[in-house]
Amino acid sequence: MQAVAQGDLDAFNAIVLRHQETVWGIAYRFLGDGHAAEDIAQEAFLRILDAAPRYKPSAEFRTYLSRVVTRLCLDYVRKRRPVYAEHVPEAADATPPGAEQISAREDEKTIRQALDSLPPNQRMAVVLRYWEGLNCRDVAEATETSVKAVERLLARARESLQPKLARLIEK
Repeated sequence: MQAVAQGDLDAFNAIVLRHQETVWGIAYRFLGDGHAAEDIAQEAFLRILDAAPRYKPSAEFRTYLSRVVTRLCLDYVRKRRPVYAEHVPEAADATPPGAEQISAREDEKTIRQALDSLPPNQRMAVVLRYWEGLNCRDVAEATETSVKAVERLLARARESLQPKLARLIEK
């Protein structure tokens, strides 16, 4: 980021290449919409480029990046309710899906619906903690809250998700 602040666009390109999957993944898991996730990812990197001269390395860059994506996702949800899409297969297949594929799609749909039922702040805490592997301190920093608040958000989310995902847990 310090090189980016000095105008080194190759350094910025390296940041994008290194973190683009993570950024898109956070946005996609939170929103459930690939197109919106792409928009969020692009906006996140534009904001990072714009903020490079003001960047202070007080936390891990990944945590800083997660904070930017979190803000953008929460703003997106506040501004308009996203339309959630089911998993779209990579390529159309002429053969009918097998029982395992149907079951996997149903499981994905169940998980997506369960996540969608959570309030945005709980959903983001779950995505950052369990999908992105951030520790509670980093989740707290990314969501601009306290560690205790993150622990409570996660506890409430688990409490809410457990009955909705009980069928999957028993498998």
